[in-house]
Amino acid sequence: MKTIVNKSQFVILLMTLACTLSTIAQPPGRMRERIKEKKEQVKSQKIAFITQELNLSPDEAAKFWPIYNAYDEKQAEIRKQKVNAFMDRNDSDALDRLTEKEAQNALSQMENTEDELHKLRKKFLADIKNVLPSVKILKLKRAEEAFNRKLIERLRERRGRK
Repeated sequence: MKTIVNKSQFVILLMTLACTLSTIAQPPGRMRERIKEKKEQVKSQKIAFITQELNLSPDEAAKFWPIYNAYDEKQAEIRKQKVNAFMDRNDSDALDRLTEKEAQNALSQMENTEDELHKLRKKFLADIKNVLPSVKILKLKRAEEAFNRKLIERLRERRGRK
């Protein structure tokens, strides 16, 4: 009985190793391509979800999506910069080596990023008020949060299966 368990564990280990090697063996361009495809897929699902949740008319959708997409791209750009800056300083040794002035600059940069995101959101809301009624703008916030929750749940489920 023990050899059966060991053999099955060995087979699982080999399968895991083979999957890992095939992923690692993929050219970096192919991996980037797959990531880009997944991002596009998520974006399409988000558009469909929000359009349905807001019950956008064709005219509303034609005016709304260019504004929303520009806002979403700018927001992603700002957040990417924020994450990159955080990752540069996240190493505990790097934090311990910061001077007080460097730490103050880092905090200031974090505040500026948050201010920039807030200003962007305010501009987006001002722009969108000319396109959608206030009730649909409130529904947009709820739809974005619901979509993000569903996306996180799906990611957790996928990780649980692997």
